[in-house]
Amino acid sequence: MTEECVFCKIARKEIPVDVVYENDNFVCFPDANPRVEGHCLIVPKKHFVNVLDLPGSLGSELLDAIKNVGELKLKEGFEGFNVIQNNGEVAGQVVMHCHFHLLPRKKGDGHEHYCV
Repeated sequence: MTEECVFCKIARKEIPVDVVYENDNFVCFPDANPRVEGHCLIVPKKHFVNVLDLPGSLGSELLDAIKNVGELKLKEGFEGFNVIQNNGEVAGQVVMHCHFHLLPRKKGDGHEHYCV
């Protein structure tokens, strides 16, 4: 972990957040600038700059985190969700610590499909 990385500080519990979900290697918390209601971030506790740095050995635990958070959001009344991950400034990555956006969706939420 790096000393000044905001997500590393959150993982070390130096910055308090409302934890939505947590397992051994990932923590999920609300996005500080949500794009939609319920927007949260799934972040590895160790510092990895982007998905290329993330070890494949964490893939199963990451998928479990995404599934668990998605299920929580569906239980909260959302109808679906998007998972988005940006790599590098040109791709929209703002915090240089690998993270995944989970955006819960409802019909009529004012956002069209996030197309790829």
